[in-house]
Amino acid sequence: MGNNYMLYIVSFVLSVASGALVWAEKPAPSSVPTIVNLWPKDQMPGRGLKGPEKELPSRGDNVIRITDINEPSIAVYKVANTSKPTPAVIVCPGGAYNILAYNKEGTEIATWLNSIGITGIVLKYRVPGNLDGAFQDIQRAIRIVRHNAAEWNISPMHIGVMGFSAGGHLSARLSTNFSQATYPRLDVVDDKNLRPDFAILVYPAYLSKVPGKLSEGLPVNDKTPPTFIVHTEDDKSFIAGSKVYRDALEAAKVVNDFFLCATGGHGYGLRSDKEISAWPKKCQAWLMKQGFLKDHVSSEEKK
Repeated sequence: MGNNYMLYIVSFVLSVASGALVWAEKPAPSSVPTIVNLWPKDQMPGRGLKGPEKELPSRGDNVIRITDINEPSIAVYKVANTSKPTPAVIVCPGGAYNILAYNKEGTEIATWLNSIGITGIVLKYRVPGNLDGAFQDIQRAIRIVRHNAAEWNISPMHIGVMGFSAGGHLSARLSTNFSQATYPRLDVVDDKNLRPDFAILVYPAYLSKVPGKLSEGLPVNDKTPPTFIVHTEDDKSFIAGSKVYRDALEAAKVVNDFFLCATGGHGYGLRSDKEISAWPKKCQAWLMKQGFLKDHVSSEEKK
């Protein structure tokens, strides 16, 4: 994936070199990520697929869309040139639980996370149409990250989740359903804690199906981790869900912030030139304010 990935990054940076995305000038992630399959051979719980993973034909928008994922995995992009343990974020691309927008909402996000001193871990979860399998995948993923924290130079108390659209829903599920695993214990990895230390939800989908009410399966309470939400008013299909989720966090007295803008639509990742393009800087400031990033800021960022 290395050469193709770098070509996508170069093309992306050139296309947005307007100054809105300051992170594009920072160091890129490791050219070769560490790929880890989530499940031991022949022990994946739940429903799988037969046949190879597919990359869908290009639509001319520089988005890699993959589907038919039958070997869920994580790609670990480590922060270069640091000896100090870093925070880590498991990144969940969106795609309506049918595909994954793997570069726009995955590897490009890892680039930005690396640039601010965070290990980016891109989750390739089961699609299409396998919400139960996807949830098992993210539960296994956070346990693997905790289990390998020392080896991967990660601070074990600073491991969060971040999701876009359907990936935002998946991240919210983990944030509110961490008290019990959805699959039998397989090995020592599964002895690790499921609760993320923080969550970042970027234009999350499916958080509310009935006006004014959270969707089933999102039991927000006072143990829900601190949460940063990004959304725009003109994302008519999903903005109501973010507002309901924010209200639930407030009612439970969970630390949260809601970066809300008028326009920007849905599915922009880091590629917007509208007001919402400020969300990465706002998110970085929030992480620092909450103490998840303060001890890990690079010397360049301190200047």
